[in-house]
Amino acid sequence: MSLNEAELGFVEQTVERIGRSPQAVIPILQALQEHFHYLPKPALERVCELTDIRPAGLWGIATFYDQFRFVPEGKIHIRICNGTSCFMNGSQAVINKFREELKIEPGQTTRNGNFSFEVVTCMGGCHHGPVIMVNGDYQTHVRYEQVPELIRRLKYIIEND
Repeated sequence: MSLNEAELGFVEQTVERIGRSPQAVIPILQALQEHFHYLPKPALERVCELTDIRPAGLWGIATFYDQFRFVPEGKIHIRICNGTSCFMNGSQAVINKFREELKIEPGQTTRNGNFSFEVVTCMGGCHHGPVIMVNGDYQTHVRYEQVPELIRRLKYIIEND
């Protein structure tokens, strides 16, 4: 994969705006992730060319934090909370059902690009768990039995969008 001129321009503008020092690595990665919805390898390589950030340092930070993705998100991106309260209320069963239904692991995207999901530590809905977020919309008290119907409805939305 390569980046077009506009995408490379965004990388260059981001570096110019945020800075070239190794301390700028996290804000740069966050800006790239927000723009591209993942971290494309050519963008990361360009950051290293333009800054004092060494490739090992950039990759070390990008792979350490689970907020960063290296594959594009699906059209439907699902976040599942597995924090203590959600875990105690059955989030692991919800996670397992999404794995089973979508046939992907957390952090992956389906081959057709329609779905991706990730597991996060806390979404701030501890009294309403398990909590999931579908493209930014929260759903509370989710049970594993509801997952197949939820996916069916989301597929319908994709097909009729």
